[in-house]
Amino acid sequence: MLTMDDIIRDGHPTLRKVASEVPMPPTEEDKQILSSLLEYVINSQNSEIASKYGLRPGIGLAAPQINVSKRMIAVHLTDEKGQLISYALFNPKIISHSVELAYLTSGEGCLSVDEPIPGYVPRYARITVKGYNLEGQEVKIRLKGLAAICFQHEIDHLNGIMFYDHIDKNDPFKPIEGAAPIER
Repeated sequence: MLTMDDIIRDGHPTLRKVASEVPMPPTEEDKQILSSLLEYVINSQNSEIASKYGLRPGIGLAAPQINVSKRMIAVHLTDEKGQLISYALFNPKIISHSVELAYLTSGEGCLSVDEPIPGYVPRYARITVKGYNLEGQEVKIRLKGLAAICFQHEIDHLNGIMFYDHIDKNDPFKPIEGAAPIER
């Protein structure tokens, strides 16, 4: 089981590397790594398990965050409509996105970043993601709102990009033109 001790922190070189594609079909080892990412996110949202193991709650986790430079992410969250969005994906790719932007009014956080970094992070309001599930089958997912933002945050990790790279350094809370604010 992954704990906060397994998650590398900001400044670690792996977080700035572009992660490698995972060959399909996935090996048992890669399946195990991907499963453990999803297990962490699910466990971190269970207050009993989280307090017992000192887990910081998260809604997504990428393999580079556990020092594995491979294209794997896990996302587990409930969207604005109360629908559970739970995916563990190999080689996720954004294949299309809206012109319209969105951002979290509370800003974004990251399990690899210990201190809060305030500011708006512009993201696409809607995206379509293609990837492969734990069985190595191709899946295509259409996302909007919080789920779209979370997937973009995790896919950024696969490309060595941190959420704060998107924040306007001179004016972190500068209104984002025509972007939809999303409460969290």
